[in-house]
Amino acid sequence: MHIIMELTPLTAISPVDGRYRRATESLAPYFSEFGLIRYRVWVEVEYFISLSLQGLPQFPPLDENQQANMRSLYLDFDEKAAQKIKATEAVTNHDVKAVEYFLKDALPALGLADYAEFVHFGLTSQDINNTAIPLSMAEGMKRGVWPALEALADHLHQLADTWKEIPMLARTHGQPASPTRLGKELKVFEVRLREQMKVLQSVPFAAKFGGATGNFNAHTVAYPSHDWHAFGKHFVEEILGLKRSHPTTQIEHYDHMAAFFDGLKRISIILIDLARDIWQYIAMNYFKQKINPNEVGSSAMPHKVNPIDFENAEGNLGIVVALSEHLAAKLPISRLQRDLTDSTVLRNVGMPICHFLIAIKSLEKGLHKIQLNQPAIHADLEANWAVVAEAIQTILRRESYPKPYEALKALTRTSTHIDEKAIADFIETLDVTEAVKAELRGITPFNYTGI
Repeated sequence: MHIIMELTPLTAISPVDGRYRRATESLAPYFSEFGLIRYRVWVEVEYFISLSLQGLPQFPPLDENQQANMRSLYLDFDEKAAQKIKATEAVTNHDVKAVEYFLKDALPALGLADYAEFVHFGLTSQDINNTAIPLSMAEGMKRGVWPALEALADHLHQLADTWKEIPMLARTHGQPASPTRLGKELKVFEVRLREQMKVLQSVPFAAKFGGATGNFNAHTVAYPSHDWHAFGKHFVEEILGLKRSHPTTQIEHYDHMAAFFDGLKRISIILIDLARDIWQYIAMNYFKQKINPNEVGSSAMPHKVNPIDFENAEGNLGIVVALSEHLAAKLPISRLQRDLTDSTVLRNVGMPICHFLIAIKSLEKGLHKIQLNQPAIHADLEANWAVVAEAIQTILRRESYPKPYEALKALTRTSTHIDEKAIADFIETLDVTEAVKAELRGITPFNYTGI
């Protein structure tokens, strides 16, 4: 059966543009085909303007009005303009050349027809792609992702502060361990997240700019006395706000982009760890979830309220990790001065970023649903008085008591149930001063939480 469908969120193949469109639509201006074309136009326009200001005898400087008119080509860029470029691409079979023709066609109306050949002058397509893509990534992260990630870190901080005094049984290797505090455990994730955010934010968005093999060959043969290296550095760093990679081959070497995706992967792994821990606390009944009366937890079991937001986040973050690993491992490798394997891969740089944003929003939604179930946490501590054994044997060590570890080991491993009375009875058998016994009696699973 052959069905022809219009492209909508319902018919999209990728869930990024389908099921999760509401979560990712803020990133569409940066990582869609429309976005890529617009950023190419942006770079070409700014290059054209910058070239005019170089004092070249055949290309006088554009005045402020002319510059503003040129910039309107990307500032006012719309889908109609993008469709025009795509129609040209269908003929040229070259996406960047189609952008060049679009700009040349626009120049007569701006009174700049005489300078049409200075559009894309001396450049190769990668001078445009390798600037447009990191520029779109920088803008997309700044406007679409960093605010959401900062909000998640702030939310973790707020929860950590709210629950900082809540004692909680810890588990190492899945077994009861020295008590901790709920707020501190969430603080661990906040700090890990913020530290890796700093690392990721320190990675520059880098770009290549230097002609067919990175040497400004065409520029130099046309204007040999001009400092094209200085021009390239100024254009990429001062005009576009990126870091210029130099020297390069025809393409950007992508080492900084690889570092970016490595950083994104590392943050994703931290958030997977968070999602799994919260999921486990929900399973342990430490957290309950706010109930939406209209939601269905299970098609068969009416009682269920599933931790779906944390599961959704974990799944999407796994996709981020997989895609980021491939991008970081593949992009820095190119045969000699150029091959095309990076071209199709670069069209997917927005995919892990979109799945990352979906995951952040799912985590936020889930964290807003959880409610502390303090009685369950209290009951777990009450049921595990054996965890104070570490405290008792440590004080006995301080007092030079003979073989304190072995004494506590015998108590905790041979008794069928260690409760408050069993600990109290054991303390009474110790050959220590009354002052030390009083000190030991004061230790409980609820206050043995360290600092």
